[in-house]
Amino acid sequence: MAKRVFKKTSGNGHIALYLGKRDFVDHVDSVDVVDGVVKVDPSGLNGRKVYVYLACAFRYGSDDLDVIGLSFRRDIWIKRVQVYPPTDSGAAKSPMQESLLKKTGEQGCPFSFQLPTDLPCSVALQPGPNDSGKACGVDFEVKAYLANSPDNAEEVIEKKDTCRLMIRKIQFAPTSNKPGPKAEISKQFMMTDKPVHLEGSLGKEIYYHGDPITVNVKINNETAKVVKKIKITVEQLTNVVLYSSDTYTKPVCSEEFGETVNANSTFEKSFQITPLLANNKEKRGLAVDGRLKDEDTHLASTTLSQGEKEMQGILVSYKVKINLMVSSGGLLGGLTGSDVTLELPLTLMSPKPADISIESMDG
Repeated sequence: MAKRVFKKTSGNGHIALYLGKRDFVDHVDSVDVVDGVVKVDPSGLNGRKVYVYLACAFRYGSDDLDVIGLSFRRDIWIKRVQVYPPTDSGAAKSPMQESLLKKTGEQGCPFSFQLPTDLPCSVALQPGPNDSGKACGVDFEVKAYLANSPDNAEEVIEKKDTCRLMIRKIQFAPTSNKPGPKAEISKQFMMTDKPVHLEGSLGKEIYYHGDPITVNVKINNETAKVVKKIKITVEQLTNVVLYSSDTYTKPVCSEEFGETVNANSTFEKSFQITPLLANNKEKRGLAVDGRLKDEDTHLASTTLSQGEKEMQGILVSYKVKINLMVSSGGLLGGLTGSDVTLELPLTLMSPKPADISIESMDG
């Protein structure tokens, strides 16, 4: 079966950028090499050279506004290489490059980039219903261009002398058969000498997008109060790390269950809730997995990192909150009602495709 090739030609037709894939996997301790080929027609260069850069950028506005001289993107990481005239013709070529060179013939010039492990994944922040322009977020771009020098701020590079393709850096769920996180809390109320004890756990360590999440709840109510209902919420925490660090918390799924737990009694039950992007389409600023063009996407995946260096960009995590609404009964009724709240970390990701190997997740 012929593999799909992604190609972009410059407006003047002198250079064309070829990639064999647009999704590159971050395995936490290493990232796939980004490699491709540029086809160069030397007759139109007029003494200029051909460069390729790979940039990871945080975009926080519309490109349309660049005309007033303001840049609405900030490069988190950028690397440039010269591909023509070639500087390293003896370098080993990957099978992907060998395949692309068959298409480009003698005019093909290979290039490759090694992404560091401390870059964020491709993430977009969902625009509001009335927002226009490009979504804010982190994206990756491969761009080939003609220039006299690789990075001279004075040199104007015209659009017709460039060609670019967006790519994605993605993570897949590691294989894990570990049990899910577990936590417990005891809370004592005014005018009671015994507590309400709440224990919560998740059915497993990692959940895939779209799968129901099993939340196990155990309650030991040693008080004279009544647990009126149980509320379970999944929250997305988006940490935007640029000039400073800001964290935004948004509920993506919340359900109330009418189970009651009477005074001096125990309760144990498993509940299921499913956070879906489809139910959160109006939420401005919600993090979603980066997409290429208008394909479907889902809630952003949990960001896995080695935790040594601080990543920049957008980091995503989730938590499950179990909330017991407790009323006192008695003369004061609901006036002395209170809550017992427990939080559990949730890892929400996509399963890895069968042809990609990923190391297991160590605790």
